Amino acid sequence: MPTRDPLAGLRAALTRLGAETSDHDLNPDFVLPEGRVLRPAAVLVPIRIAETGLRVILTKRSSRLKHHPGQIAFPGGKLDDGDDGPVAAALRESHEEIGLPPAIVDILGTMPPHETVTGFTVTPVLGHVRGGFDPVPEAGEVDEVFEVPFDHVMNRTRYIVQSRFWRGQRRHYYTVPYGPYYIWGATARILRALADRVA
Repeated sequence: MPTRDPLAGLRAALTRLGAETSDHDLNPDFVLPEGRVLRPAAVLVPIRIAETGLRVILTKRSSRLKHHPGQIAFPGGKLDDGDDGPVAAALRESHEEIGLPPAIVDILGTMPPHETVTGFTVTPVLGHVRGGFDPVPEAGEVDEVFEVPFDHVMNRTRYIVQSRFWRGQRRHYYTVPYGPYYIWGATARILRALADRVA
C-alpha cells in the first residue's frame, strides 16, 4: 500500500491561483508614495516532516539589528546581483542566516510577491527540508532558530488582527502567536495567504 505524501495537500495548494499580498491589505486608507520603487527580495518558507507532522522553520532576528530587531521572520533577504532569481536568493540567504545547505532543500513552489511597508517586493519560496538539519544561527543577525507546527499556522482561526502606530498612523496587521513567539507583520501575512490557499 503506497505511503501517503504528507506534503500532498501543500503541493495541491500551490497549484491554486493566489493573489499578491501586501502590508497594506488591512489598511485600505494608506496612501502609497507616488513613484515608489520596490526592491526585490525573497524568503524561504522551510518545511520539515517530523514524527508529529509538518513543521515550519522560523528565525528570531537579533535584537541588535537596526531594522526589525527581535522580530520573527523567515530566512531571506534582498536579491543580490549574482542571484539567479528569487529561489537562488532564498536558498543563499537561508544558508547564510541559519546554515541550511541548499542541497537538502526540495523547492515546492513559490507564492505571489508580498509588498512590505518598507519598500520590498518579497517572493515567498516554499521548500521541503530533507533529512537532519542542525541550525547554525548567523552571529549578529539571528538570535534563535525554532519550529512551529504547520497545522498551527494553517488554522485561520488562530490569526488575530492587531494594530499599532507607525509613523503617526495606526496600522493594522495579522498576528499568529505561538507560545513565546509573537509572529506578526509580513511573516504572518505570508503564512495567512498560504493558509487561505491550503483551506
